[in-house]
Amino acid sequence: MLITPPLALYVHFPWCVQKCPYCDFNSHALRGELPADQYIDALIADLDAQALAAPNRPLVSIFLGGGTPSLFPPASLARLFAAIRGRFALDPQIELTLEANPGTIERGRFAAYRAVGVTRVSLGAQSFNAGKLAVLGRIHSPADTRRAAAELHAAGLDNFNLDLMYGLPDQSVDDAEDDVRSALQLQPAHLSHYQLTLEPGTVFAARPPSLPTDETIETMLERCQARLGDAGFERYEVSAYARRDRACRHNLNYWQFGDYLGIGAGAHGKLTDTERGVIRRTRQQRDPRRYLKSGIAGLTVEEVPVEQRPFEFMLNALRCVGGFERDAFESRTGLDFKSIEPTLQALRARGLLMAVSGAPETANWRATERGFRFLNEVLLDFLPASGRTLESRGLQFAAPSADLLTAVGRIRRE
Repeated sequence: MLITPPLALYVHFPWCVQKCPYCDFNSHALRGELPADQYIDALIADLDAQALAAPNRPLVSIFLGGGTPSLFPPASLARLFAAIRGRFALDPQIELTLEANPGTIERGRFAAYRAVGVTRVSLGAQSFNAGKLAVLGRIHSPADTRRAAAELHAAGLDNFNLDLMYGLPDQSVDDAEDDVRSALQLQPAHLSHYQLTLEPGTVFAARPPSLPTDETIETMLERCQARLGDAGFERYEVSAYARRDRACRHNLNYWQFGDYLGIGAGAHGKLTDTERGVIRRTRQQRDPRRYLKSGIAGLTVEEVPVEQRPFEFMLNALRCVGGFERDAFESRTGLDFKSIEPTLQALRARGLLMAVSGAPETANWRATERGFRFLNEVLLDFLPASGRTLESRGLQFAAPSADLLTAVGRIRRE
């Protein structure tokens, strides 16, 4: 039986100073003046309309992603937060995360963001090698990242994440380990460590750079994981590491198949309707100009077919080191656990999944180390046969799940 899960809010800000050649998110280079007031008005109207589908449900987390939300001044975010508080009850321990580019932060702005309600920041460091940052098209320098981290600590925002990438063009194992060492010196609470991949539609996909070999990348990951573990960071998801009690609550809600509203250009959402026994996904139109003109009129709403629920659940849950329990699967999908038992047992026999404790019907299930390395192949077994195709760089999905990797949230990085 479906049970209503926790509810989060994702807010998308689509503009960047410039588009990075590896980025496949809905981000657009800013041309001219930032339409801050107009966009906040559109977000509030979007929120008003979508809030009707989640009456009397408190928010457990809010995540401002992009694009570059830190292009927006604190006063603009204060107006948005006031609108959110006027429409939703907030969990007393709510986490409000702001993504920030080290190259767009004015001095003193983090203190102002904290004053209007931000409790956590995700800083897009990517690398501490100036040459690698230039290849990645980043507008900031290593010094900018160090300055931003110092200002975060000074502002009392010590619960911050650093995004780091590995497998960069012509990167060595020592280079990757140096990046982790430099990141740890800044004393973050959380570190997202994800591999550069060549995503369709990006500049890098059209003109591929020289990337390290698979063997080199594997060694990078092993050595970086060891260094993070020695520093007290626990890996709790494929690419996420955190100090004790500092795991990202918003992303955990995604990965535990929770609900979330998505407002802003290109934002996705997921809502459970227990009365009708359905799960719906929402998707806003991607183009910022069209979003500003038509707003909620461009929202697409689709039901998740029952036969795709196991796949969507596993796409999230199996990314977590802790995996999932039977009750979680049944309450979040509304399906009988027995419907997936044959698949689980087959994957266990192949050494890709393991039952951590208890009898098979009550155990906590998670991916093995080998399962993490071949997670796409594991997930494929839960996809309906009519939608199964596997390409060299990942899964492709039959309709209506064409945008599924985006819809489940920011699964490659925060």
